[in-house]
Amino acid sequence: MSDALNYLVAARPEAIGPYFKFLKEAGKHLDTRTRDLISVITKVDAQTEGGFRQYLTRALRNGASANEVIDALLMAFPTLGLAKIVWATDILLDMDIPEFRPENLFAESSWHAVGPVDSLVSGEISYRDCDGRNLYIYRDGDTLRVYDSRCPHQVTNIPHLALEGTQLTCPKHHWKFDVTTGACTAVGNRPLKHFEHKVENGVLHAYW
Repeated sequence: MSDALNYLVAARPEAIGPYFKFLKEAGKHLDTRTRDLISVITKVDAQTEGGFRQYLTRALRNGASANEVIDALLMAFPTLGLAKIVWATDILLDMDIPEFRPENLFAESSWHAVGPVDSLVSGEISYRDCDGRNLYIYRDGDTLRVYDSRCPHQVTNIPHLALEGTQLTCPKHHWKFDVTTGACTAVGNRPLKHFEHKVENGVLHAYW
């Protein structure tokens, strides 16, 4: 929730609590992904950019695909109208989420060659570009961890300059992460997205 909503919950729990209970009860027969997609549409209808970014991220995290988000927007055309759909699409383009790029909309998940393992120094964080994604890689001897560079809050791409030692700080809302574990250490409460990986013939591969 936003800081404002958290404040209202603390300041007037007897008023705000029943509202959130209503929302929970109203959607209890819907699966999480459907609820998230409906929330995305309501934020587009209200043209609330922060809410749209937040619920879009939540929908993707809970299993909605880029195609499902686009379909939900287009199916809501009778109530949204073209102007609001274009408004939401402009935000999507600004977010530059790899899954929404035209060449990736119908792509199957697959292994991607990141680079030689020997180029990754043990005890250090490496930053790599791989097939349109930026990755943070931590190597500890033979142990490797591969993370998406996107902040789990609003899918903001965290640049390499935001890395200090093993700490990564998102420049938008200052979520902090320990790249040795992927854990969020300040402000937020969700870890960096971890990619499955393997090493073949001395080359690191990541799966998405």
